[in-house]
Amino acid sequence: MDKISIAGLILGITAIVFGQWLEGGHIASLFQLTAFIIVMGGTIGAVMLQSRLDDFMAGVKMAKWIFVPPTHDFRRVLTTLVNWAQHARRGGLLSLEAYVGSEKDVFVKRGLTMLVDGAEPETIRRALELDVDAFEARARAAAKIWESAGGYAPTIGILGAVMGLIHVMENLTDPSKLGAGIAVAFVATIYGVGSANLIFLPISNKLRHHINIEIRRREMMLEGLVTIANGENPRLLENKLAGFIL
Repeated sequence: MDKISIAGLILGITAIVFGQWLEGGHIASLFQLTAFIIVMGGTIGAVMLQSRLDDFMAGVKMAKWIFVPPTHDFRRVLTTLVNWAQHARRGGLLSLEAYVGSEKDVFVKRGLTMLVDGAEPETIRRALELDVDAFEARARAAAKIWESAGGYAPTIGILGAVMGLIHVMENLTDPSKLGAGIAVAFVATIYGVGSANLIFLPISNKLRHHINIEIRRREMMLEGLVTIANGENPRLLENKLAGFIL
Protein backbone atom coordinates (compact mmCIF):
# COMPACT_ATOMS: atom_id res chain seq x y z
CA MET A 1 0.00 0.00 0.00
CA ASP A 2 1.39 3.37 -1.05
CA LYS A 3 0.70 5.40 2.09
CA ILE A 4 2.03 8.68 0.70
CA SER A 5 -0.52 8.61 -2.15
CA ILE A 6 -3.37 8.12 0.30
CA ALA A 7 -2.04 10.83 2.62
CA GLY A 8 -1.54 13.26 -0.27
CA LEU A 9 -5.06 12.79 -1.61
CA ILE A 10 -6.63 13.18 1.82
CA LEU A 11 -4.49 16.22 2.64
CA GLY A 12 -5.28 17.97 -0.64
CA ILE A 13 -9.05 17.54 -0.37
CA THR A 14 -9.08 18.31 3.36
CA ALA A 15 -7.13 21.53 2.82
CA ILE A 16 -9.72 22.81 0.35
CA VAL A 17 -12.71 21.85 2.50
CA PHE A 18 -11.07 23.21 5.66
CA GLY A 19 -10.18 26.44 3.88
CA GLN A 20 -13.80 26.87 2.83
CA TRP A 21 -14.95 26.37 6.41
CA LEU A 22 -12.23 28.65 7.80
CA GLU A 23 -13.43 31.50 5.62
CA GLY A 24 -16.93 31.10 7.00
CA GLY A 25 -18.33 29.37 3.94
CA HIS A 26 -20.72 26.44 3.99
CA ILE A 27 -19.01 23.15 3.20
CA ALA A 28 -22.24 21.85 1.64
CA SER A 29 -21.92 24.52 -1.06
CA LEU A 30 -18.90 22.67 -2.45
CA PHE A 31 -21.03 19.66 -3.28
CA GLN A 32 -23.04 20.32 -6.42
CA LEU A 33 -24.27 17.27 -8.33
CA THR A 34 -24.93 19.24 -11.51
CA ALA A 35 -21.41 20.66 -11.59
CA PHE A 36 -19.95 17.21 -10.87
CA ILE A 37 -21.87 15.61 -13.73
CA ILE A 38 -20.86 18.34 -16.18
CA VAL A 39 -17.15 18.26 -15.31
CA MET A 40 -16.62 14.54 -14.78
CA GLY A 41 -18.92 13.43 -17.58
CA GLY A 42 -17.46 15.92 -20.03
CA THR A 43 -13.88 15.06 -19.08
CA ILE A 44 -14.39 11.30 -19.36
CA GLY A 45 -16.18 11.75 -22.68
CA ALA A 46 -13.34 13.84 -24.10
CA VAL A 47 -10.74 11.30 -22.97
CA MET A 48 -12.74 8.44 -24.46
CA LEU A 49 -13.06 10.31 -27.74
CA GLN A 50 -9.30 10.71 -28.11
CA SER A 51 -8.32 7.22 -26.88
CA ARG A 52 -8.45 3.69 -28.20
CA LEU A 53 -10.67 1.40 -26.13
CA ASP A 54 -7.72 -0.82 -25.16
CA ASP A 55 -5.67 2.16 -23.97
CA PHE A 56 -8.59 3.62 -22.04
CA MET A 57 -9.36 0.35 -20.23
CA ALA A 58 -5.68 -0.28 -19.53
CA GLY A 59 -5.33 3.21 -18.07
CA VAL A 60 -8.32 2.69 -15.79
CA LYS A 61 -6.92 -0.64 -14.58
CA MET A 62 -3.48 0.89 -14.10
CA ALA A 63 -4.92 3.43 -11.64
CA LYS A 64 -4.64 0.83 -8.87
CA TRP A 65 -0.86 1.34 -9.02
CA ILE A 66 -1.41 4.66 -7.25
CA PHE A 67 -2.39 2.89 -4.02
CA VAL A 68 -1.05 -0.64 -4.62
CA PRO A 69 2.08 -0.19 -6.76
CA PRO A 70 3.83 -3.15 -8.37
CA THR A 71 6.80 -4.44 -6.40
CA HIS A 72 10.23 -3.86 -7.92
CA ASP A 73 12.86 -5.67 -5.85
CA PHE A 74 16.03 -5.06 -7.85
CA ARG A 75 18.21 -6.84 -5.32
CA ARG A 76 16.09 -9.95 -5.67
CA VAL A 77 16.36 -9.72 -9.46
CA LEU A 78 20.14 -9.46 -9.15
CA THR A 79 20.26 -12.44 -6.79
CA THR A 80 18.14 -14.48 -9.21
CA LEU A 81 20.33 -13.63 -12.20
CA VAL A 82 23.54 -14.43 -10.31
CA ASN A 83 22.02 -17.76 -9.24
CA TRP A 84 21.10 -18.57 -12.86
CA ALA A 85 24.57 -17.58 -14.02
CA GLN A 86 26.15 -19.93 -11.47
CA HIS A 87 23.90 -22.82 -12.53
CA ALA A 88 24.61 -22.17 -16.21
CA ARG A 89 28.35 -22.05 -15.54
CA ARG A 90 28.29 -25.40 -13.72
CA GLY A 91 25.71 -27.32 -15.74
CA GLY A 92 25.36 -25.43 -19.01
CA LEU A 93 22.45 -23.39 -20.29
CA LEU A 94 20.16 -26.44 -20.40
CA SER A 95 20.35 -26.62 -16.61
CA LEU A 96 18.19 -23.48 -16.51
CA GLU A 97 15.28 -25.30 -18.12
CA ALA A 98 13.98 -26.19 -14.66
CA TYR A 99 13.34 -22.50 -13.98
CA VAL A 100 11.28 -21.91 -17.12
CA GLY A 101 8.17 -23.71 -15.94
CA SER A 102 8.03 -21.94 -12.57
CA GLU A 103 8.60 -18.44 -14.00
CA LYS A 104 5.37 -16.40 -13.98
CA ASP A 105 6.69 -13.22 -15.60
CA VAL A 106 5.99 -13.57 -19.34
CA PHE A 107 8.88 -11.29 -20.27
CA VAL A 108 11.41 -13.19 -18.16
CA LYS A 109 10.02 -16.56 -19.25
CA ARG A 110 10.44 -15.62 -22.90
CA GLY A 111 14.05 -14.57 -22.41
CA LEU A 112 14.87 -17.61 -20.30
CA THR A 113 13.32 -19.91 -22.90
CA MET A 114 15.44 -18.36 -25.65
CA LEU A 115 18.49 -18.73 -23.45
CA VAL A 116 17.82 -22.44 -22.83
CA ASP A 117 17.12 -23.01 -26.53
CA GLY A 118 20.62 -21.74 -27.33
CA ALA A 119 19.70 -18.51 -29.09
CA GLU A 120 22.57 -16.16 -29.86
CA PRO A 121 23.10 -13.36 -27.33
CA GLU A 122 22.34 -10.65 -29.89
CA THR A 123 19.17 -12.46 -30.93
CA ILE A 124 18.04 -12.52 -27.31
CA ARG A 125 18.90 -8.84 -26.94
CA ARG A 126 16.97 -7.78 -30.06
CA ALA A 127 13.90 -9.84 -29.12
CA LEU A 128 13.76 -8.55 -25.55
CA GLU A 129 14.44 -4.95 -26.60
CA LEU A 130 11.42 -5.14 -28.91
CA ASP A 131 9.42 -6.51 -25.99
CA VAL A 132 10.55 -3.64 -23.74
CA ASP A 133 9.73 -1.07 -26.41
CA ALA A 134 6.27 -2.57 -26.93
CA PHE A 135 5.58 -2.59 -23.20
CA GLU A 136 6.70 1.02 -22.88
CA ALA A 137 4.48 2.15 -25.76
CA ARG A 138 1.42 0.37 -24.34
CA ALA A 139 2.00 1.54 -20.77
CA ARG A 140 2.62 5.18 -21.69
CA ALA A 141 -0.47 5.25 -23.91
CA ALA A 142 -2.53 3.88 -21.02
CA ALA A 143 -1.08 6.38 -18.51
CA LYS A 144 -1.65 9.25 -20.93
CA ILE A 145 -5.42 9.10 -20.44
CA TRP A 146 -4.90 10.60 -16.96
CA GLU A 147 -2.69 13.35 -18.32
CA SER A 148 -5.35 14.07 -20.94
CA ALA A 149 -8.03 14.18 -18.25
CA GLY A 150 -5.91 16.73 -16.40
CA GLY A 151 -5.82 18.86 -19.53
CA TYR A 152 -9.52 18.67 -20.33
CA ALA A 153 -11.00 19.01 -16.82
CA PRO A 154 -10.24 22.74 -16.28
CA THR A 155 -11.69 23.61 -19.67
CA ILE A 156 -14.81 21.54 -19.01
CA GLY A 157 -15.01 23.30 -15.63
CA ILE A 158 -15.05 26.66 -17.39
CA LEU A 159 -17.75 25.32 -19.72
CA GLY A 160 -19.79 24.36 -16.65
CA ALA A 161 -19.25 27.84 -15.24
CA VAL A 162 -20.52 29.44 -18.44
CA MET A 163 -23.56 27.17 -18.42
CA GLY A 164 -24.27 28.18 -14.84
CA LEU A 165 -24.04 31.86 -15.75
CA ILE A 166 -26.40 31.29 -18.69
CA HIS A 167 -28.85 29.81 -16.22
CA VAL A 168 -28.44 32.89 -14.04
CA MET A 169 -29.06 35.26 -16.93
CA GLU A 170 -32.19 33.34 -17.93
CA ASN A 171 -33.64 33.77 -14.44
CA LEU A 172 -32.73 37.35 -13.56
CA THR A 173 -36.39 38.03 -12.89
CA ASP A 174 -36.58 35.13 -10.41
CA PRO A 175 -34.13 35.78 -7.55
CA SER A 176 -34.88 32.37 -5.99
CA LYS A 177 -33.06 30.64 -8.85
CA LEU A 178 -30.03 32.89 -9.01
CA GLY A 179 -28.18 31.28 -6.12
CA ALA A 180 -28.26 27.76 -7.60
CA GLY A 181 -27.03 28.99 -10.97
CA ILE A 182 -24.14 30.96 -9.48
CA ALA A 183 -23.20 28.02 -7.26
CA VAL A 184 -23.01 25.66 -10.23
CA ALA A 185 -20.93 28.21 -12.13
CA PHE A 186 -18.22 28.57 -9.49
CA VAL A 187 -18.26 25.01 -8.17
CA ALA A 188 -17.85 23.65 -11.70
CA THR A 189 -14.64 25.66 -12.02
CA ILE A 190 -13.44 24.31 -8.67
CA TYR A 191 -14.19 20.75 -9.78
CA GLY A 192 -12.39 21.21 -13.08
CA VAL A 193 -9.23 22.85 -11.76
CA GLY A 194 -9.20 20.85 -8.53
CA SER A 195 -9.63 17.42 -10.13
CA ALA A 196 -6.95 18.19 -12.71
CA ASN A 197 -4.32 19.33 -10.22
CA LEU A 198 -5.20 17.16 -7.23
CA ILE A 199 -6.12 13.92 -8.97
CA PHE A 200 -5.60 13.49 -12.71
CA LEU A 201 -2.15 15.05 -13.25
CA PRO A 202 -0.64 13.57 -10.05
CA ILE A 203 -1.94 10.13 -11.05
CA SER A 204 -0.39 10.53 -14.51
CA ASN A 205 2.98 11.53 -13.07
CA LYS A 206 3.04 8.68 -10.57
CA LEU A 207 2.09 6.11 -13.20
CA ARG A 208 4.94 7.34 -15.39
CA HIS A 209 7.27 6.89 -12.41
CA HIS A 210 6.17 3.26 -11.95
CA ILE A 211 6.43 2.64 -15.69
CA ASN A 212 10.02 3.92 -15.71
CA ILE A 213 10.92 1.61 -12.83
CA GLU A 214 9.34 -1.38 -14.59
CA ILE A 215 11.25 -0.58 -17.77
CA ARG A 216 14.45 -0.39 -15.72
CA ARG A 217 13.70 -3.80 -14.20
CA ARG A 218 13.17 -5.32 -17.63
CA GLU A 219 16.36 -3.77 -18.96
CA MET A 220 18.22 -5.22 -15.98
CA MET A 221 16.79 -8.66 -16.70
CA LEU A 222 17.63 -8.26 -20.38
CA GLU A 223 21.27 -7.41 -19.65
CA GLY A 224 21.50 -10.28 -17.19
CA LEU A 225 20.18 -12.88 -19.62
CA VAL A 226 22.45 -11.65 -22.41
CA THR A 227 25.43 -11.75 -20.04
CA ILE A 228 24.59 -15.34 -19.11
CA ALA A 229 24.25 -16.22 -22.79
CA ASN A 230 27.75 -14.83 -23.32
CA GLY A 231 29.04 -17.16 -20.62
CA GLU A 232 30.49 -14.39 -18.46
CA ASN A 233 31.57 -14.94 -14.86
CA PRO A 234 28.71 -14.62 -12.31
CA ARG A 235 30.82 -12.20 -10.28
CA LEU A 236 31.28 -9.96 -13.31
CA LEU A 237 27.55 -10.14 -13.94
CA GLU A 238 26.87 -9.02 -10.37
CA ASN A 239 29.22 -6.06 -10.68
CA LYS A 240 27.84 -5.16 -14.09
CA LEU A 241 24.20 -5.07 -12.94
CA ALA A 242 24.76 -3.44 -9.55
CA GLY A 243 24.19 -0.04 -11.14
CA PHE A 244 20.54 -0.93 -11.82
CA ILE A 245 19.75 -1.14 -8.10
CA LEU A 246 17.88 1.98 -7.00
